[in-house]
Amino acid sequence: MFHGSPEIVIQGVTEIGHTFRPSDWAERLCGMMSVFGQDRHLSYSPYLKPIMAGGIRCVVVDLRLEGLDPDAFRFLLGFARDNELKMRPGRKEKRPEEAPAGGIVTPGAAPA
Repeated sequence: MFHGSPEIVIQGVTEIGHTFRPSDWAERLCGMMSVFGQDRHLSYSPYLKPIMAGGIRCVVVDLRLEGLDPDAFRFLLGFARDNELKMRPGRKEKRPEEAPAGGIVTPGAAPA
């Protein structure tokens, strides 16, 4: 879909520029794949995360989800299409929570 990016971002704004409602849509959507951990706290899937980007609520979808759960992946893309939400490529470098301990990942840097 978006070559060169391991994720896509579903933005909480429609193709014509309206803010998508309800305001907690991203958390609700990510909640569909949440699990309770051993600590009895709800955790989002590592493949689906709500974020704020540029003041817009978004959902980041890791493209590995397509291979792991094709139905969930199709549902997410269908949700975006049905609601006319904008989509864009995500980050090319790893997110801070995915970076090796004690290091910041910079594009083009050699692994430690």
